[in-house]
Amino acid sequence: MTDRFAQRRAEFMDQLGDTVAIVPAGKEQVRNDDVDHAFRQNSDFFFLTGFAEPDSVAVFDPSGDVPYTLFVRPRDPEMESWNGRRAGPEGARERFGADAAFTLDELPLRLRTMIADRSNVGYRMGSGADDTVLSAVRAVVNHGERSGIGFPSGIVDVGGILHEMRVIKSADEIAALREACRISAIAHVEAMRYAAPGRTERQVQAAIEYVFASMGSERVGYGSIVAGGDNAVILHYVENDQPLADGDLLLIDAGAEYQHLTADITRTFPINGRFTAPQRAVYDVVLRAEQDVISMCAPGTPYADMHTRAIEILSEGLVDLGLLPGSVDEVIAKGWYRQFYFHGTGHWLGTDVHDAGAYKLERSARPMAPGMAFTVEPGLYIAPEKTTVTLTHSLYDADTALDEVFRLGPAEAKKLREQRDEEAGSLDFTVPEEFLGIGVRIEDDILITESGHENMTSLVPVDPDAIEALCAEDSSIPVF
Repeated sequence: MTDRFAQRRAEFMDQLGDTVAIVPAGKEQVRNDDVDHAFRQNSDFFFLTGFAEPDSVAVFDPSGDVPYTLFVRPRDPEMESWNGRRAGPEGARERFGADAAFTLDELPLRLRTMIADRSNVGYRMGSGADDTVLSAVRAVVNHGERSGIGFPSGIVDVGGILHEMRVIKSADEIAALREACRISAIAHVEAMRYAAPGRTERQVQAAIEYVFASMGSERVGYGSIVAGGDNAVILHYVENDQPLADGDLLLIDAGAEYQHLTADITRTFPINGRFTAPQRAVYDVVLRAEQDVISMCAPGTPYADMHTRAIEILSEGLVDLGLLPGSVDEVIAKGWYRQFYFHGTGHWLGTDVHDAGAYKLERSARPMAPGMAFTVEPGLYIAPEKTTVTLTHSLYDADTALDEVFRLGPAEAKKLREQRDEEAGSLDFTVPEEFLGIGVRIEDDILITESGHENMTSLVPVDPDAIEALCAEDSSIPVF
């Protein structure tokens, strides 16, 4: 086992103090009948252990005689002949660096000794494990309360420690993330060549995921979104089952996972290889927002400034195109832009596609720092049925609403919102027909460096002229 997992464990235990932390692995999930979904380890558990088997538990005791214990499935020749080899306790010690290892059935009894006379027991809440592990922890805690032996008085979540550790990427993680981005970028380029009228969303999905696997990706980082035409206005469209129509756009949001790090790229391009004038107009607005936001990315820049800047550029574009009335200031102040842009401008990226970590520290915008990795992904989505939209003041963004709740309290915040709506009234606005059904998102993966930033997915063009030229090239993937 490489040193990086041992280094993470040491850093994690340095922050635990007298707390004994229990971090469970993921569990296999039934797909249907006697078929399970392909297993992928819980990210927090893998981050600390590098152990990829399900139904395992790691216990960390920084002040004890045995700092790191793994509870794992037993070796079972019969089950292994059906479902693959297991490490067992011996493998957990020899190959995965555990100071001690036991089979999972020993966990409840051994926990009593491990957490006796401790003030706290730490547990990774929301880990995806079932209630078995948490029930064992609670049973020990409850037993201590009844017997007065000195067991912990409660359970604390250690997720905050783990998630802060995951925000800044190590050199090993950066190398794996760059490779995930390289693989994903090449696949997106191939998808632009491959897509054509008459093919289907699923065929394009197969093409892009074929490139992932061919280049060494273990799996997709998340369910691929391949959305043609009107489907592109659905943020997390996953059906991928429609034919591609001449004259429509195709939005692809897909990323490969490599060594448990995932990329996340979105590109939008014309299925027939040529943007129409309305498509190009919307695309240019989104591209301007994306490129301007990327140019801001540098150490010290508040993370939240990305979203603020994206809103400014997109709102200006919406007014210029006649998609919203009024001034840019009014569109932003009243949140009208959220009719067509209703998600954030980015998110952390790493072991999870929406990776762990706080975006604010003590309710203040977190500054960017070297080693942070995240996406930049503005978009505009004009649903085909939005021929008329009703504009009110209530469309201002969720962050503003949440800040008002904290500052004023729920009742006062609600009263203020209702007062704004009453004063502002509402306005029905007709959306220009030529823009209906157009959905555009452009997404790149950014790493903050000491001197600025690195766009890890720049291999995929975003310039519309370069995209049209790429769409005209022949694909190397056969059509069946």
